[in-house]
Amino acid sequence: MSSVNIGILISGGGTNLQSIIDNIKNGNIKGEIKIVISNRKDAYGLIRAERSGIKALYIDRKEFNTEKEYNEKIMEEFEKRNIELVVLAGYLKVLSRGFVEKYKGRIINIHPSLIPSFCGKGCYGEKVHQMVLDYGVKVTGATVHFVDEGTDTGPIILQRAVEVKDKDTVNTLKERVLAVEHELLPEAVKLFCENRLTIEGRKVIIK
Repeated sequence: MSSVNIGILISGGGTNLQSIIDNIKNGNIKGEIKIVISNRKDAYGLIRAERSGIKALYIDRKEFNTEKEYNEKIMEEFEKRNIELVVLAGYLKVLSRGFVEKYKGRIINIHPSLIPSFCGKGCYGEKVHQMVLDYGVKVTGATVHFVDEGTDTGPIILQRAVEVKDKDTVNTLKERVLAVEHELLPEAVKLFCENRLTIEGRKVIIK
């Protein structure tokens, strides 16, 4: 089985990125990360990529007149490297329609809740965990899904539940959910690279 070319988009520390890097190094994922792109210059994930010998690139949105042009620049970098799978590993910008159409069925995202709860526009990072605590739910979790034209609305690949404890804070809950993310995202990437995912309507069938 040939190796899948992976492009990763990040905005922050890159711990989910690191989980993919580690799983590729240990032979669990039959893929290769060709480039990591961030919309933030100070994203620590760029350093993680460089340390692993992966091309790391910061692209400043302010250098482009429109979101469309910004996304076209990212696509240009991906096209140079024949990217087959796009992974959003803590990427806090919405992709353009053209981007989603070009890579339809080949973009996956990780979200820190059990979609369709606590998701959608404006729901990201610690905000999600605060919403979970404020609402008083007993269970949250993490979701890996394919990306479509909506926000957190694409077909779900994998989910795992995390118990919400009475004395949880945003930080304690975040830590436990993040630990699950670090397992789920590499597993979804592995399944994609092994051609074991099929989208049927809203369902993702795992072979």
